[in-house]
Amino acid sequence: MSILNHPAISKAYFFPQAIRCNEAIEVDIGEATLRCLNYRPNPELPTLVHFHGNGESVAHYVRGGFPPLFSEELCGINVLMIEYRGYGGSTGEVELVSMLADGQSVLQQLGIDPAKSIACGRSVGSLYAIELAHRCPSLAGLVIDSGIADIRERFLAYPQIRQTLEKFENTEVESDIRKHFDHPEKMRSYKGPLLLLHTQNDGIIDSSHAERLYDWAGTTNKELRIYADGNHNTIFPQNYRDMLFSIRLLCQAAFPNARWKHFNGRSNSRAAPSGVRVRQTSASGR
Repeated sequence: MSILNHPAISKAYFFPQAIRCNEAIEVDIGEATLRCLNYRPNPELPTLVHFHGNGESVAHYVRGGFPPLFSEELCGINVLMIEYRGYGGSTGEVELVSMLADGQSVLQQLGIDPAKSIACGRSVGSLYAIELAHRCPSLAGLVIDSGIADIRERFLAYPQIRQTLEKFENTEVESDIRKHFDHPEKMRSYKGPLLLLHTQNDGIIDSSHAERLYDWAGTTNKELRIYADGNHNTIFPQNYRDMLFSIRLLCQAAFPNARWKHFNGRSNSRAAPSGVRVRQTSASGR
């Protein structure tokens, strides 16, 4: 068993939400049954695979109208929202490492091709979106919203986790982190389109995490957008037009031949240059 699955770590790192999504389907992945939302208005189009933050749930996104919003703003894309173990009526225990394989398992159970999918991870969900890209090299795209570069730094924010880790040898902890959360290597091995979104005012996960993920990424098609407005919890309402515009461009570039629906949303413009700092590399070297 991984040290990082210790209950004192997982219970401090995750905040399971009991609220259930009535529209969810139950996906049996063997060790647990996850209540996921599989919103497929256009089965012929690609799928956005979404991993939420640790204080959220699929039900929160559904009640907020996000699946149809994402689909409308992203020209008809299908939306798969993956629930975590112990959240929203899903069975199983919340365990940091054990859940790493869950995204791939859900895709396999639902028959969704990673090559026709784009992963999107918010906050702690970035750990699982990055892992999905690592396990499925054919994944068509990766979007990281307020993501984590080094899990050690997040551990330091929780006294309970620090106290638990002190019971183990430093070499054991480091070995476990390198084995399961070697983000420099995972990002180097990812070669698909990459979009990183963060705010400079994020007081929970510093924007330097996004900078490092960008620097580590081995792809020649990557973009980092750091916003002047919003914080960790308000990045989307403060910057949704630019964020959705940017995600839509990634989706359409990843699938240039898809029969996308006509855009009729609100994210029809980028943020002003004063509102976002951009780093970008394309296949042409820009």
